[in-house]
Amino acid sequence: MEINVVRFDMALGHQKPENIIHQENDCPFCHPETLTDIIDTEDEFIFLRNKYNVLDNADQFVLVEAASCGIDMPDYSINHMTRLLRFGIRHWQRLQASGAYEAVIFFKNHGHLSGGTMRHPHMQIVGFHCIHPALLTDRDSFQGVTVIERNNVLLNASTHPRIGFGEFNILAPPNAVDTLADFLQKTIAFIRDRFPRSQDSYNLFFYSLDDKIAVKALPRFPTSPLLVGYDIRLLPSNFEKTVAQLRQRFPDP
Repeated sequence: MEINVVRFDMALGHQKPENIIHQENDCPFCHPETLTDIIDTEDEFIFLRNKYNVLDNADQFVLVEAASCGIDMPDYSINHMTRLLRFGIRHWQRLQASGAYEAVIFFKNHGHLSGGTMRHPHMQIVGFHCIHPALLTDRDSFQGVTVIERNNVLLNASTHPRIGFGEFNILAPPNAVDTLADFLQKTIAFIRDRFPRSQDSYNLFFYSLDDKIAVKALPRFPTSPLLVGYDIRLLPSNFEKTVAQLRQRFPDP
C-alpha cells in the first residue's frame, strides 16, 4: 500500500513550547511583539512562519486566530469567524497556487488529544515539497447523512469516517464563506457540548475537493486500536440521534 511518510525532527520537537497540559507555561502568541517571521496581519490575525519547522522537506506556518488564550471558535462573533476563514483560506490558496509545493494542507488542533501543544487558538498551514497529493484526501469519507443544506453549502455526518465516533463534513463553494463560517462554528460548538469526554479536543481539516472547499470536523478521543491495527472505522450506535441533535442547532431561517 502506498503511503506518505515524512521525517519528524525529534530534537527540535522537544524544544516546542507547550501549555495545554502545563497551563502555567508562557504563551508566545499572547506576546505578538516577540513573534518573528510575520508574513501578514489583519486585526487580531497573524500569519507567520512556524519557528519549530519539525517536518522534513516542508515549510510550516501558523495562523493566530485571536489575541486571547481563553477563547475558541464557538466564542467568536460570526463576523470574526467569517473574516478568520477568509484570511486563512486566502493564504492557503496562495501557497497552493505558488507552485512551490507538491501539496499544501490547512488544519487546526484544539485540546490535549488533538495532537496540538498550544492552548492559544491557532491554525496551521504546511507546504510539502515532496509528497503524494492524491493520498491526502479520502473522498469516500465525505459521504454522509445530510444535516442541513443552505446557500449551496452542505453539512453532513460522515457514514464513511476516517476515524469514527462522530465526524462532520462541510462542503462549500468559494463564494459562500459566510455560510461555511456559520455551519462550522455551530458544528464545533456541538462537538464541544456533545462530546464532553473529549475535553474540548477536536481537529479541523481543510481540503480542495473539485470546485469546493471541504472541511472535516471531528472530536478527538484516544484512537481506537481497531483503527490503528486494522483500519476498522467505528460508526456509533447513536449515529442517527447525533444527526438529529445537530440539526436542532440550525433553526429555519
